[in-house]
Amino acid sequence: MSDSPKPRLVPLSHWKLPLTPFGCLWIPCSNRFVCLGTDSGSGAPSRGIIGVYESTSGEIKDIQTIEKPRAFRCGTFGATSLQQRHLATGDFEGNLHIWNLEAPETPLYSAKAHQEIINCIDGVGGLENGHGAPEIVTGSRDGTVKVWDSRQKDLPVANMEPAVGFNRRDCWTVAFGHSCTQWDRCVCAGYDNGDIKLFDLRNMEVRWETNVKSGVCCVEFDGKDISLNKLVATTLEGRVHVFNMQKYHRNSGFTCRSEKPYKFTAWAVRHLPQNRNIFITSGGAGCLHLWKHESLTMHDRSDHEPDDKISTCTTTLLNNISLSSQPIGSLDWNTDKQGLCISASFDHNVHILMITEQQSF
Repeated sequence: MSDSPKPRLVPLSHWKLPLTPFGCLWIPCSNRFVCLGTDSGSGAPSRGIIGVYESTSGEIKDIQTIEKPRAFRCGTFGATSLQQRHLATGDFEGNLHIWNLEAPETPLYSAKAHQEIINCIDGVGGLENGHGAPEIVTGSRDGTVKVWDSRQKDLPVANMEPAVGFNRRDCWTVAFGHSCTQWDRCVCAGYDNGDIKLFDLRNMEVRWETNVKSGVCCVEFDGKDISLNKLVATTLEGRVHVFNMQKYHRNSGFTCRSEKPYKFTAWAVRHLPQNRNIFITSGGAGCLHLWKHESLTMHDRSDHEPDDKISTCTTTLLNNISLSSQPIGSLDWNTDKQGLCISASFDHNVHILMITEQQSF
């Protein structure tokens, strides 16, 4: 009897973008997506561009182009409801805005969030699968990580920054997690020096930190609205680190498995919303890799801990595909159509792909 066919990433369509894309996002509950970035291909960024596109019957159509004075660096739909579908963006001058894409002339919410570029953003609580307030987290080159509630004007609800006298490292990535009750919530942040910090927003403390010895490009939990389970981090040196967050060991922290699928930068990671054991990563040579979190295994480990059984992470590479000669800087899964993925690369191309053989997961 032959083995079951392996899942594959199959390209469905692609589109040449009139902008340098720093983010691509499916618009919730629709067949539309946005790409955001700048019209400047090189040098200092100029205008900000949000392109709205529609995917129908294997074809991509240009629906709308929104232009703003400042280049966009990142965006999320995560903090608003499925009915609202408002887009939160961070730009190169440290501004946080929330936009209604159907009336984008004036932002619904604005804040001077940071003194320098907002590198990263994430939202939680708004897509009806989380708990607590609808919040947005931003990370910046100024070394701070801030949490915002759009119902509160101007001031963040939390501000995580180094103490006086400590170096301010460039924050490249942020992600919400552990939003499993009305009170619990965490933020994970990755920095240019390899630091990863887990902030507990309930107790306002650093719950855990480590260093992976290379700049952290992206971090993501396998689910925002569940207890801490798995965390994936991608780095400049092309590594993918998978942390088992279920059990903390006092001597060695959380157990970690590390893979190096890329010669160059591992840019992004995204977990499949309908199956959090499946995730995808993108690389600097224009490649995508599809992975699976396998069942946790147990092994003996005696280092003076009362419980000497500890869980480890097992990760399997399902398949990969090459789409471009340039880095794929952003990814997103469709929350309605399982296995439908979008990616944007720095050669100004956006690709739509589909996973085959999903029954083998």
